[in-house]
Amino acid sequence: MIYVVATSHVKPESRDAFIKGAKECIAVTRKEKGCIGYESHTSINDPNLFVVVERWETHEDLNAHGRAPHMKTWREYSAPLKLSPTVIEIISDGKVEKL
Repeated sequence: MIYVVATSHVKPESRDAFIKGAKECIAVTRKEKGCIGYESHTSINDPNLFVVVERWETHEDLNAHGRAPHMKTWREYSAPLKLSPTVIEIISDGKVEKL
């Protein structure tokens, strides 16, 4: 199993738009082949810090997810809403890879 932890810091004025777009993206992603889990969480210390925890069956499934049309749309939509680029950590085989 492959775990992904994606952390995004959102502009306060963009919070509602980010949440709306994320919900739409998550609903489509959960239907993808190999998606075991895809959950979004808000930090209890910072209401503008969002953490998505993903679980994928294989690296191939995760790679296909990254190439999916809805992910391209999400990246374009969400980029101007964030204070900084999303930090992505991929956890598998006892290793953590930070992108």
